[in-house]
Amino acid sequence: MFGTPLYQKGISTTNTQHRKIKLMSIRLNKAIRELNIGLQTAVEFLEKKPELGEVKNELNFKLSEGQYKALVDAFNNDKEVKKDAAKLLQKKTKERKSPAEHKSETVMKTERQQFKPVGKIDLDQLNKPAAKKAVAPAEKKETPVAAAVKPAEEKKKVEKHEANKKYATSNEQVKSVAPKVEKPVEKKTEPAKKETPAVEVKAETKVETKPAAANTTTESTAVEEKKDNGLFMTKNEKKILNTPKVNVLGKIDLSTLNQSTRPKKKSKEERRKEREEKAGQGNGQGKKKRVRINKERVDINAAANQQQNQNGKKNNNNNGGGNKNAGKKNRNRNQKPLEVDDEAVARQVKETLARLTSKSQNKKGAKYRKEKRDAVQERLNAEAKAERKESKILKLTEFVTVSELATMMNVPVTNVISTLMSVGIMVSINQRLDAETINLVADEFGFKTEYVSAEVQEAVSEEVDDENDLISRAPIVTVMGHVDHGKTSLLDHIRNTNVIAGEAGGITQHIGAYGVTLENGRKVTLLDTPGHEAFTAMRARGAQVTDIVIIIIAADDSVMPTTKEAIAHAQAAGVPMVFAINKIDKPGANPDKIREDLSQMNLLVEEWGGKYQCQEISAKKGVGVNDLLDKVLLEADMLDLKANPNRKATGTIIESSLDKGRGYVSTVLVSNGTLKVGDNVIAGTSWGRIKAMFNERNQRIESAGPAEPAIILGLNGAPTAGDTFHVMETEQEAREIANKREQLQREQGLRTQTRLTLSDISHRIARGEFHEMNIIVKGDTDGSIEALSDSFIKLSTDKVNVNVISKAVGQISENDVMLASASDAVIVGFQVRPSADARRLADREGVEINTYSVIYDAIDDVKSTMVGMLDKVKKEIVTGQFEVKQVFKISKVGTVAGGIVTEGKVHSKDKGRIVRDGIVVHTAPIDALKRYKDDVKEVAAGLECGISLVNYNDLQVGDIIETFTEIEVEQKL
Repeated sequence: MFGTPLYQKGISTTNTQHRKIKLMSIRLNKAIRELNIGLQTAVEFLEKKPELGEVKNELNFKLSEGQYKALVDAFNNDKEVKKDAAKLLQKKTKERKSPAEHKSETVMKTERQQFKPVGKIDLDQLNKPAAKKAVAPAEKKETPVAAAVKPAEEKKKVEKHEANKKYATSNEQVKSVAPKVEKPVEKKTEPAKKETPAVEVKAETKVETKPAAANTTTESTAVEEKKDNGLFMTKNEKKILNTPKVNVLGKIDLSTLNQSTRPKKKSKEERRKEREEKAGQGNGQGKKKRVRINKERVDINAAANQQQNQNGKKNNNNNGGGNKNAGKKNRNRNQKPLEVDDEAVARQVKETLARLTSKSQNKKGAKYRKEKRDAVQERLNAEAKAERKESKILKLTEFVTVSELATMMNVPVTNVISTLMSVGIMVSINQRLDAETINLVADEFGFKTEYVSAEVQEAVSEEVDDENDLISRAPIVTVMGHVDHGKTSLLDHIRNTNVIAGEAGGITQHIGAYGVTLENGRKVTLLDTPGHEAFTAMRARGAQVTDIVIIIIAADDSVMPTTKEAIAHAQAAGVPMVFAINKIDKPGANPDKIREDLSQMNLLVEEWGGKYQCQEISAKKGVGVNDLLDKVLLEADMLDLKANPNRKATGTIIESSLDKGRGYVSTVLVSNGTLKVGDNVIAGTSWGRIKAMFNERNQRIESAGPAEPAIILGLNGAPTAGDTFHVMETEQEAREIANKREQLQREQGLRTQTRLTLSDISHRIARGEFHEMNIIVKGDTDGSIEALSDSFIKLSTDKVNVNVISKAVGQISENDVMLASASDAVIVGFQVRPSADARRLADREGVEINTYSVIYDAIDDVKSTMVGMLDKVKKEIVTGQFEVKQVFKISKVGTVAGGIVTEGKVHSKDKGRIVRDGIVVHTAPIDALKRYKDDVKEVAAGLECGISLVNYNDLQVGDIIETFTEIEVEQKL
């Protein structure tokens, strides 16, 4: 009538155009909700297809038609899963609603069935006495049956419920019941027992048949009365009416059930009276007395006051509860008469009484007190002896650090390090030692060791691999060397990346693990270690987990101390080395000089007849890199590296950090087995279930096999770099072991805390000034924190002691600021920043927060702060020399010396030191400096002048006045 609507015209063209526009302008947020996938999943998928166009990691990013189609094609299954889930949810919701609806329908149906018309009612008959007469014989006949069993009230209750039962069962039974019986249904709703109605239905039916047949009008009235009553029934009555039909199986003679056959129950009042009577007998106050159960022993006081106790026992015989327990005690005594030695008891009692009576009679209190003092002194001596014996036993956990071990033995850390170096073990202050090394050091200093973590070590059992299950694995290669010798450049060339650009200051400050597939298809895992001297622990860690070490040395430099340290770490770990001489393309490069330096260290390369492989390379230009890799693979083939991938994974924590978006992130290197997402992992005191795994390029992976690095999420903390990780069966097992380790670590920390003693204070007083600098270290990774802490502790001197009171991974928080405020500490942040609240709190509390990106800057700043803490020293600088030629005594002025300046310049603000015959006589400031009659500020050498000193007049001809000035100079560490 009104024509076709505009939106229905041209469906084929308009809808297609509209669909195209919709596809063109669809947002990434809508697409991921529609396809039931995550934002990261969609972005990663589109990044793998650059031909579809650029993609941004933003929810409001507009997708192109091609990108949307690609997502739909790839993730259509997820969309179907979402739809199925929605349908299932709707179905479950309907199922939840359906029982309630069904229930209400049933109730309605029941009500309809109850009100079927049975017959007509004459309302006039209700008030007539005929109905009452009809009921009377029924009541008379029922009475003798029920009278023998229950009183009248109980009989009525039974009759009421019988009527309900009969009405619900059948219409025939309803007709046979007299109308008077139905009236109490409205009053009583209490359900009767099952046996009683079953019995009485039969009885009443037999009795009431004749009156029912006699009067049909009464029947119809009773039925209608029931019907009317049904309109006002409660829920309980409806339930009674809906009960199933009762089958009468037989009769029970109620007269046989006599109450006298059962024990008569006592009422509450009777029970309460009984309790009161018992309490009254036991104790006059009505409170039950507690009787202590004593063991068999000799009581000195009881023996001394025997007569009093006997009287007391007589008085206590009235106590009912006491007599009961006393009887038990006597029985026990009668059972064990032979175990007590009567003679010994009598002798002991006699001696005790004699001692007590003699002391009380003679009143020798001083002697008694002396005996007591001697006993106390003897006990103290025994305790001191045991303590001295125990002081030589070190109770510690395995893998304690060098610093903690030195503290427990009360020896300087340098002594421990030098002891280990003498046996060829290179360690740093915070490096953890194994049990064998700890025993070696303890024996050297005269201590014995006792390990308290044996059960924790045994809890993580190592599986023994079968030879048939082992397969070849990729070699783990660590690159070590001095800073700026080209380690990371070599790795960049091998990996075709640029890691240096991402590192602050262009130096490596983190240990990195990378998996590389070479041109020939062989896989190699590379570890890059920092070259700065502060990262000793990182290099040691790299040497412990690696198979082969590449020592890189710059051809235009020499073998530096850091390089020597790296070689020592590799030798201590027993790892084969390959030398790479880098920067051969630079002018002034001299590879032979490097070989000569190595030969002086007892390391001969193959070219010079030794066993160590060597390769000249240029990491930037790629010269000789392939040859170097071939030599590395040759070493790997000689080692015949194998592992079992089909077992629970074990490996090493390379690095750990706290990522704001992802939580605690740990870089791990799997040494055996296969690590999968969902595994329960324990590493040190940290544990957790792996939620996600990534490779070094942050691409999500599901598993990591032997010799493969991975980044894992899900641990409850940042484990210490270098810790070994294990995969456990259950999360509970991992948690229990971690809690035990944490407890042991806490105990270890308490044992290593040292208190300031009187001897320490006296040493400080004797030494002069002493300052303490407390530092809180926060960093991005555990390795960086360890390196910084080591460097700061090494800066400690006799005058300034550096204490690292706290070190942790993560952002600088308010707790750190409060700790710094309480302990007067400085916060040092490495590659982290404080939160906004922490910064505000630091300003309010006056706490200093310093953040750094390069480790050199942090160390230099702490060093300069330590220097600033020291008091400045006054230093004398001689400015000139004045020779006295003549002395003038002027009234009201004093003695003035006239003479000539022989050296330097004499200033009016200088101090003068009078030297007579080579001996210093007096020192005083210059009071006045005059040339002729004018006051001057300074007089140069060769000129005459007059000088007077403050409060000194004993000047003589020939004296030398040496002028000097004092300046304050900063002390050096």
